Amino acid sequence: QVQLVESGGGLVQAGGSLRLTCAASRRTFRGYAMGWFRQAPGKEHEFVATINWSGDSTLYASFVKGRFTISRDNANNTLSLQMNSLKPEDTALYYCAKARNSVVFTTPEDYDYWGQGTQVTVSS
Repeated sequence: QVQLVESGGGLVQAGGSLRLTCAASRRTFRGYAMGWFRQAPGKEHEFVATINWSGDSTLYASFVKGRFTISRDNANNTLSLQMNSLKPEDTALYYCAKARNSVVFTTPEDYDYWGQGTQVTVSS
């Protein structure tokens, strides 16, 4: 059974930090790239970051470079997103997603399973 469960969201002041975690079933996680997307009210899914299966290749949206770090723990089937220097415009529902194969992709269509999301709210 495919299962992706995000946690770690919350309310934080601008300039603060949050660490999001996505727990996956082994079948979901093993051998696949993983990604983080976000969706603000009234907007479409927006790519945030992705990491390949082995963890040695990452891609970030231009608006998060230098502030967010994606990582994965393949032994424990977890994906993380460390978010620093948060801005009010980072407010959104953040989703983890499983890619269709092991390499990195940036478009939602390249991901076939999604979690329910965790809300991140950044106050000014």
